[in-house]
Amino acid sequence: MGSLVFAMGDYGHELRFGIFVPPEAARGPALLRLIRQADEARLEVLAVQDHPYQSAFLDTWTLLSYAGAMTRNLTLMPAVANLPLRPPAVLARSVASLDLLTGGRVELGLGAGAFWDAIEAMGGPRRTPGQALTALREAIAVIRALWGTDERPRVEGQFYALRGTKAGPAPAHPVGIWLGVYGPRALRLTGELADGWLGSFAYAPPDRLAALMSAIDTGARDAGRVPALIRRAYVIDPTMTPAQLTDVALAHGISEFLLPVDPDGEWATQQFAAETVPAVRAAVAAARVL
Repeated sequence: MGSLVFAMGDYGHELRFGIFVPPEAARGPALLRLIRQADEARLEVLAVQDHPYQSAFLDTWTLLSYAGAMTRNLTLMPAVANLPLRPPAVLARSVASLDLLTGGRVELGLGAGAFWDAIEAMGGPRRTPGQALTALREAIAVIRALWGTDERPRVEGQFYALRGTKAGPAPAHPVGIWLGVYGPRALRLTGELADGWLGSFAYAPPDRLAALMSAIDTGARDAGRVPALIRRAYVIDPTMTPAQLTDVALAHGISEFLLPVDPDGEWATQQFAAETVPAVRAAVAAARVL
């Protein structure tokens, strides 16, 4: 950003656009066609829901790995990885491995957990909100330590620890950790530790964004960080117009927009890439030079 000051809540981040998909097992071939189309249309992000307890879904990490081999442009992201069912030390190595194999095209969306009955039914832990937040903090420490330069990092935590294992492999690029959270303490944790926030219209319509972004910014400042370091991504309502998306970008600092589509959503994806994306890019660029 340099010394530029952008209007309202705009942090001046480069805009990125992509799709957010459910990994429906029964529609696997259609889902793969959709992913190819998004890649060929030069969309930038493939975000995949992660609900390991959902028997109708393909495993998200397996799908992302397969998608990595059949695409060239898309950044691959679980949105968001279900921490209680994905041990962070193993997840760290999985993320780094796929990042290496795809030439640096992986980002990590991470969630503290929800749907606790379903998680418990899969053998996972049931956590209180406070426990889930503590576990999330510890998981970030574990993941970053295994991507770091200390040969044998140590992390001591209530839920997760590293006690002598070797670090590595290092990812191909600095993988961002994006938190899919909405509570005040979790949002402050995002500002304190994360690289990005990943939210959704379904849980945070535009009239809630100002308060959520303020909580992230407060967490960043309290930790001695610059709020503009934290990118903001948003799963949009498909009915939102380019003008509304431009508004969200300039007013709230959202710089990544994800269109939710079912596996048969090729027409919607094409329209988004061909019409909405260039219109929003142009409008935001015009506003930034004023």
